[in-house]
Amino acid sequence: MNILLVIIGLLGAGYGLLLLWYGLGWKRLPVFSPAAPVSGRTRVTVIIPARDEAQNLPPLLEALQRQTYPAELLEIIVIDDFSADNTEQVVRDFPAANVRLLRLSDHLDREQRLNSFKKKAIEIAVGQATGALIVTTDADCVMGPQWMETLVQYYETHGRKFIAAPVSFYQERNFFKILQSLDFMNMQGITGAVTQLKIGTMCNGANLAYEKAVFYEVGGFSGIDNIASGDDMLLMYKVYRRYPDGIGYLKNEAAIVRTLPVDTLKAFMHQRIRWSSKADKYDDKRLTWMLAVVYLWNAALLLMGIAAVFFPLWWYWLLIFLLFKITVELYFMVPVARFFGKTTFLLWVIPGQLFHIPYIVIAGWLGKFGTYQWKGRTVN
Repeated sequence: MNILLVIIGLLGAGYGLLLLWYGLGWKRLPVFSPAAPVSGRTRVTVIIPARDEAQNLPPLLEALQRQTYPAELLEIIVIDDFSADNTEQVVRDFPAANVRLLRLSDHLDREQRLNSFKKKAIEIAVGQATGALIVTTDADCVMGPQWMETLVQYYETHGRKFIAAPVSFYQERNFFKILQSLDFMNMQGITGAVTQLKIGTMCNGANLAYEKAVFYEVGGFSGIDNIASGDDMLLMYKVYRRYPDGIGYLKNEAAIVRTLPVDTLKAFMHQRIRWSSKADKYDDKRLTWMLAVVYLWNAALLLMGIAAVFFPLWWYWLLIFLLFKITVELYFMVPVARFFGKTTFLLWVIPGQLFHIPYIVIAGWLGKFGTYQWKGRTVN
């Protein structure tokens, strides 16, 4: 037992140091305050891959039409990924001259064997984009009116080749969705922290930007096109290898994109398994080691909980380690929650451990050895 406690204690120490490091990175990451208006020279193409998104697209397209960025400099491409609903018609009927529809079916056969239709959709859209700056988002997202203007101001001020920007859940109407929001907010804080500290490459495809020329310079999705997901983080690392100082995180509330949490536990697990399936695909081994520490620490706590059922003495140590985990997580999450305007959600961090620890272990395991459903497709 003593040896096991030492091992678990070392994992906990590694986890604690990691979160203290993340906290330092987030605090050092400056809030971007635009010092000058946009130049009026940067043409932007927003790419939205869409599969069966007829219900979600109207709010997104309306949000894009409310942007303060000049409409003549903003092109919006929705690329329909073999939708079975009326996604195509929704886009065609939308009353805006700068919205274009592309169809993946015009470029691929429905039965063609691909592991990542989304990457192919983005690749085709980039090829037809007229903007020098490519921005991607998801069909179930919305954003404030200054989103694009703020993003372009950051791009023109700092000249980054690849920009990760904040994403947040909204409409968290129950305990399950609040827990999702906490977990997602935690990942967003880590995204900003590792970018600032230059210790990893993380981003979310719901809100990122890169130069069209750089996309082709690094070979686009070549070499990673066989991986189902990773159209965001795996591409980011390719850009990082070419331009180590060309990566930035836009920390500004006006730049937040909001997306919906899933409704069911099954959908949640498929989503998280999809995200964790990339863990062993990263060439950026700094991130792999960080994920390993997080996984092993949570696995150790889960095993302690199981052991405590049979050996009551383990309850004492389990409570000590849980208290430590909650303390270091709150240290990191409080300033992140303040940025996203979700400090009241932190009240759920303690009961959320009963959900968070098992899901990390299960999703991590199935991400490596299982399959998952994504947009009606089974992916290995």
